[in-house]
Parts: sequence; C-alpha cells; structure tokens
Amino acid sequence: MKVKKLLAPLLVGVLALGITGCGSDSGSKEIRIGATAGPHAEVVEAVAKEAAKEGITVKLVEFSDYVTPNKALADGDLELNSYQHVPFMENFNKQNNAHLVSVGKTILMRMGLYSNTVKSVNEVPEGAVVAIPNDPTNGGRGLALLAKAGLITLKEGVGFKATLADVTSNPKNLVIKELEAAQLPRSLDDVTLAAIPMNYVMSAGIDVAKQGVFLEPKDEPLAVMNLVAREQDKDNPTYKKIADMYHSEAVKQFIADKFKGTIIPAE
Repeated sequence: MKVKKLLAPLLVGVLALGITGCGSDSGSKEIRIGATAGPHAEVVEAVAKEAAKEGITVKLVEFSDYVTPNKALADGDLELNSYQHVPFMENFNKQNNAHLVSVGKTILMRMGLYSNTVKSVNEVPEGAVVAIPNDPTNGGRGLALLAKAGLITLKEGVGFKATLADVTSNPKNLVIKELEAAQLPRSLDDVTLAAIPMNYVMSAGIDVAKQGVFLEPKDEPLAVMNLVAREQDKDNPTYKKIADMYHSEAVKQFIADKFKGTIIPAE
C-alpha cells in the first residue's frame, strides 16, 4: 500500500508533464493575445470566435497602456499582441533590446482632418483656424496630414517629426493652433479644421462620413496596426493563420457593423 501511495503522485506528475508537452505545440495550446482596451480588444474577441472554429483557442489579455503589452510579449507572457504600428514597435525594440516583429496587418486607425463647416480641403477659406494635437508625435503627424492635403508644405524630410517651425509655405495663411488631443473634437465648433487621431474621433462619436474632410492614406505607417510576435515565432503557421483571420469576411463584417467606418481592416 505504501508503494502504491508513493507511486500515485509520481504518476500524476508524469501525466502533467505529458499534458504540458502536448500543449507546447502552438496549434493546441491557448494563445494569449495582448491588446489595449477598446477597439483593439474588441477586434481580438471577434478574431477569437473565428479561431475557435478552426480549433484554435485564443485568450484576450487587456492592457491599459501601450508599453506593458510589448514587455509581456518580449518576456514570453503573451504569444502575440495587437495594438500598434510598426514605428512604435521598432522604437520599443531599440529602447529595450527586444526582437518583436509584425506577422500581419490588422486594422487601420487613420488620423483625419474633420470639420463642421467645410466638406473638402478646397473649401477651406483664407485665414482659417486649424487645430492640431500639441504632443510631439501627433502634432508632427497632424502637420504632415495638412501637407498631404495640400494646405501647407514642410521642410524636406521632416516627416512626422515636423514642428510649426518646419512649415515652409502656407498659401491660405492658415492659423494653426496646438491643442490637447482630447480637446480636438470639442474644438470643431470654433475652428475650420482639426487634425484628430482616430481614437478621439471614436470616443467623441464623430461621424467620419459626414465630418471627415481628408484622411491619411491607407498605407500610412502610423495608421496601420499590426499583429506582433517575437522574432523567433515570425513563421509560426498558427500565428499566420490568426493574422489571416483579421481579414476574414466575418471579422470584416464585425468591424463594419461595430465601428461604422471609424476603423477599417488593413489591406
């Protein structure tokens, strides 16, 4: 009897190891995808439903900041994450000696020019007041958007690092004001145009079809969100399959029904 009692826990341990061994295959274990709360998390949940049909178990892990999901992925606490553009990922890699890579595009979150008074950039009057975000990243992005819309020109090569000092021509003599990004939607009654990041468009309930004047192109690096993995997993077939599910008809329909054009699938 004593021998049997001693063998029992040993057998349990062996069985547990066997189960763990089976789970090491990415196709049969739970795949944890980190995402920031809101649209990214909601789209992951839609993808999880499609993955379940293929026998893949996806677990959403929500985060409230932009750095922790990358740290968790780099540390192996996640298999994937879904919330960022490639420039942000590359900056994280550089600052943290990490090796994260994109395994597929997910959704587009484009900055746009919005207005309550004009319908196109051609209608913007002389001396119009235009609001842009006052933080360095989104401010430069806003100026780049104004340049893409043909309203101003910027010094060659400044890109998203542009500041007001980099404006080289302003044919309509626009008055460009820098405001807190969260205040931009409320500014639409006081300005002709505002360059607003998509997350604030969504939270404010702005109608893209009615109030949108000009949006970033669909291939804009800062607008394209990605499914991200560790470099050693970049060719993992299960992760590639999950990336493809972001472009399935069911997920596309979910995005269209839920977000009404504020975000769309990346191409």
